Amino acid sequence: MADFEAHIDKVGFQGDGITAGGLIIPMTLPGERVLARQGKERPELVEVLDASPQRVTPPCPHFAHCGGCTLQHWDLAGYSAWKQEVVTAQLLRGGLETEVLPGFTTPPHSRRRVGLHARKQGKQVQIGFKARKSWSLVPIEVCAISYPAIVAALPMLLKLAAPLFEHPKSAPILHVTASLTGLDIDISGVERTRTGGLSADARMQIAMTAAEADFARVTLGDDILYQVRQPMIRFGKATVALPAGSFLQATPQAEAIMAALVKDAVAGAKKVADLFCGAGTFTFPLAETAVVYAADGAAPSIAALKQALASAPGLKTINPEVRDLFRRPMVAEDMKG
Repeated sequence: MADFEAHIDKVGFQGDGITAGGLIIPMTLPGERVLARQGKERPELVEVLDASPQRVTPPCPHFAHCGGCTLQHWDLAGYSAWKQEVVTAQLLRGGLETEVLPGFTTPPHSRRRVGLHARKQGKQVQIGFKARKSWSLVPIEVCAISYPAIVAALPMLLKLAAPLFEHPKSAPILHVTASLTGLDIDISGVERTRTGGLSADARMQIAMTAAEADFARVTLGDDILYQVRQPMIRFGKATVALPAGSFLQATPQAEAIMAALVKDAVAGAKKVADLFCGAGTFTFPLAETAVVYAADGAAPSIAALKQALASAPGLKTINPEVRDLFRRPMVAEDMKG
């Protein structure tokens, strides 16, 4: 099929350029004139004929193939304005009309959590991220957004993944978190064999690799495969033992900004309810000025929160509770007393 020219009108919600006629062309920016070619499912960019002044050189060599990032070719000002428009439009679709502040951005190499997919082709194991709009794997050697400690550990994470393919349908994901005490790796996507979980040999290989790499902990669901140190995280003034597989904001910078906004929103309140509190991301900062009721359905998170109370003296009272907030939602009466 012959190549054709197109003019890009805007960037859609998923980060792809869109013409005035609704044609979607990835890797393009508003105002650009491009040469495109029809692919199997949608047009593909062949060449940018007239580039947007906001187009920049992507910092990552894997960009355009790796699906982890979508808009590294757009400068920060253009990207931030687009993100603000997307949030505003989504709120309007939900019937919410309000002021949307400009977005906050975080610097390169500040992402402390990644999910690395592992695949086996023949005898070769690879780790990386999924390709754009695909289940295919893009092996990575560097990552422009991730913590340097995670990037430096990629060869050892690849070695760690090698014993995880005892079942032919296993598609492991290594959820890697950079904690204060080292990397914490929680593994999912490993199918059980006829004899149960991982073999003793696989577990031994994983433990030896983790020790060689000096990882803090490696878990497979509720099963601790290796632990030499408890992964620790700071929430406000508290030092918290991170439960295996628990949620954590992707960057500490974003977490600090969000915590400050939450504190500002409840300024002057004497009592605050932190629902779906996790291990205390907002609980501990809020307790600097108010009594906090902290509830979450995950018992390990509440246990970690309780254990961390002693690490942060000088806070207001924190009342943690394991509570299924879907079955037993909180009502105003709960805050009395």
